Amino acid sequence: MLRKIRSLGVQGIAGYEVTAECDLAGGLPNFDIVGLGDTAVKEARERVRSAIKNSGFSFPVGRITVNLAPANLRKSGTVYDLPILVGILSAGEQIPWSDPDCAFVGELSLSGTLRPVVGMLPMALAAREAGIQRLYVPADSAPEATLAEGLTVYPVETVRQLADHLTGESPIQPAQPWSGSPADLALPDFAEVRGQEQVKRVLEIAAAGGHNAAMIGPPGSGKSMLARRLPSILPPMSRREALEATQVHSVLGLTTKEQPLLLSRPFRSPHHSISAVGMAGGGSPFPKPGEISLAHHGVLFLDELPEFHKDVLEVLRQPMEEGTITLVRAAASETYPSDFMLVCAMNPCKCGWYGHPSGRCRCNPADVRKYLGKLSGPLLDRIDLYAEVPALEFENLSDRSPGESSAAIRARVVQARAIQSRRYGPDGPACNAAMGQEELGKYCALDAAGKAIMKGAYDHMGLTARSYDRILRVARTIADLDGEESIAPHHLAEAIQYRESEYFQR
Repeated sequence: MLRKIRSLGVQGIAGYEVTAECDLAGGLPNFDIVGLGDTAVKEARERVRSAIKNSGFSFPVGRITVNLAPANLRKSGTVYDLPILVGILSAGEQIPWSDPDCAFVGELSLSGTLRPVVGMLPMALAAREAGIQRLYVPADSAPEATLAEGLTVYPVETVRQLADHLTGESPIQPAQPWSGSPADLALPDFAEVRGQEQVKRVLEIAAAGGHNAAMIGPPGSGKSMLARRLPSILPPMSRREALEATQVHSVLGLTTKEQPLLLSRPFRSPHHSISAVGMAGGGSPFPKPGEISLAHHGVLFLDELPEFHKDVLEVLRQPMEEGTITLVRAAASETYPSDFMLVCAMNPCKCGWYGHPSGRCRCNPADVRKYLGKLSGPLLDRIDLYAEVPALEFENLSDRSPGESSAAIRARVVQARAIQSRRYGPDGPACNAAMGQEELGKYCALDAAGKAIMKGAYDHMGLTARSYDRILRVARTIADLDGEESIAPHHLAEAIQYRESEYFQR
């Protein structure tokens, strides 16, 4: 007897429908799974066999063939355990099944309990698109599945519980839609930072416009402390942005049943020993997302920037421009999102004290040039804002009065982002940093005084066409923070001031 059970799979960060075709026939006992499955899929035979027996059912004696269609797509993972089990039991008439609008996803233990699976959100979204109305998933994966909306999600704990539900003996109550609030998360506050008002201003501009920023200063001046407080002033994510970012985390198993949806913008801070594959993504046979995709709609913070390997830094260039990265391997090609804010921190030299008034630097000028020379011009040209973070004076450290809170800064950032949303509309750029040439020409037009300022900067600073446009984008953000309709000369002057650090001019 043949049974077709609907299920789902994940390719990249997108889900797709899979049909588990289970056929029971006479002959010598045999259990085959076909359909381009990996080792985990093949091993489902033993998990399904033990789960059926330990749940009080009889494992069929005869020839069992399972085909995972479409058979031309490679399949991986343990998500097909449950649909295979349901197909075998229903084909053997041990449980009833007559619902073509339901699908099953889940990993089985040998005892018949269900374990959570990775990639539940993209699979649930694919189920909704495929017209599936009822989705049976492991109980721990149910909160994430409810994020897709429009589905009735049944949290299943054991095979026996599922069988009782299908027979009508003990119905499973559908899972309630998961809800959470960013207020549930405690983030570090800018009020704890002493001094460094100019650096706070730079980070406020970066947050308001989605710009890339770099902080340069001696050890202990607060660069990392400031960067880790940046998420507390970023605008909240929209529902669409939260789902897009969560899908990347979901396929890597970084979501939990307590926190299935990202409530605040991601903040990724990889160690400088990371490889190019770890940063950009990759692997074989199926390339996985890297850190730049995990930072989608959030912040990628690179501490001790010159200590990163050169090839790791160079892979950032194209994703920073396009907001996506395409990974091509022999078995598959995947495109992942990578729309992130790059925030960097670095010392001015190897010892960290170059230019400090104390004179404690041990580096000669050649050492300093070699250290800073690790950073390529094209990468530096893609950074919009440079902030020098000086060592704190005693007066700053001894002053225990709190600084301006993150809530106050965030209110200004949210107001500036609201101006940008109204300006560009739902189909336009998400923020000023994403403006194209059409938006630059329309919303960053300069008067005679502004053109004179930009000409002087272009001639004396050796600006490129890219850096020229980036200055205009930053000036537009500064004007938005001031609530101004047009870019004034003082907005341009402030944007030019942050364009490059004096350390790179020595």
